[in-house]
Amino acid sequence: MSDSWKLTLPCTRAEAEAIDAGDDLGIAPPPVLMTCEITADDPDDWQLEAYFDGKPSAAAVKAVRALAPSSARRRARPERIPDQDWVTLSQAGLAPVRAGRFFVHTAASDATIPPGLHPFQIEASQAFGTGHHQTTSGCLMMLDSLKRGGLQVRNLIDIGTGTGLLGFAALHLWPHAYATGSDIDPASIAVTRENAAINGVTIGDQRGQMALATAPGLQHPLLIARAPYDLIIANILAGPLIALAPSIAMALAPGGTLVLAGLLTTQAPSVLAAYRRQGLLPLGRITIGDWPTLRLRKRRRYGQDRATRHAPPTPEAPNFGSW
Repeated sequence: MSDSWKLTLPCTRAEAEAIDAGDDLGIAPPPVLMTCEITADDPDDWQLEAYFDGKPSAAAVKAVRALAPSSARRRARPERIPDQDWVTLSQAGLAPVRAGRFFVHTAASDATIPPGLHPFQIEASQAFGTGHHQTTSGCLMMLDSLKRGGLQVRNLIDIGTGTGLLGFAALHLWPHAYATGSDIDPASIAVTRENAAINGVTIGDQRGQMALATAPGLQHPLLIARAPYDLIIANILAGPLIALAPSIAMALAPGGTLVLAGLLTTQAPSVLAAYRRQGLLPLGRITIGDWPTLRLRKRRRYGQDRATRHAPPTPEAPNFGSW
């Protein structure tokens, strides 16, 4: 079994936010990229870590260095990480997260679950959504707030489900709903299945179960057939959120609730404008640091014809788009 290698570089927050894990760096296999804040509220003190399967070549190091131009004068030396230490490394520093009525932890955590909170065990993985990022925590808090406010949900979808955490949380809050999780990355769907087994969530297409699909946006027969949704959660990125606005609005039932995250505060006006054009009204937000979670509602009796829940897909089915 080969060893993993890690390259660590200083970077700025702007550089970290510009990194797209899906970018093609011309490296095969591509490295796993992770960024983190070193000094709180210091935009110049961030860190980029690249994990490689095998010792990276000089070209691979150069490609990663190009992502952080501010580190040009800093020495970059990859370090070898034995495979048997990878799991321990990936769990290091992941303290349990409390968000609303939820308590998110890893298997390595020895923390006691606080009374009255519902626990989810979510391990660090290649999929996004362990609860430790502000966008995921903000969504958990928003879902909890919606439930406390009396929202009734019969049919929900988590677009860009990542680890499955937000879909699991929504299904816990509305246990008799139809639930669907989708992601463009097949690895995320595999991780969601694993996490579902760990957390006692049943995968299936009945009420109280979670159906899964690998799909770009909502372009999948299952996702089209199960529309319209009265709750849509989309924690992805600002660009895809804007591009998907027409298809998400079409898939949302009149009067339905939309929860958006994965955007920065500076990007919120553009994202909101895209959804206002589709007949959605902003009703509130939860902001953690620079990351807002937005709540919107679709006007009743608005817009285009919508799909019928569980109707069989046809060639004339609505085009829900992709990213």
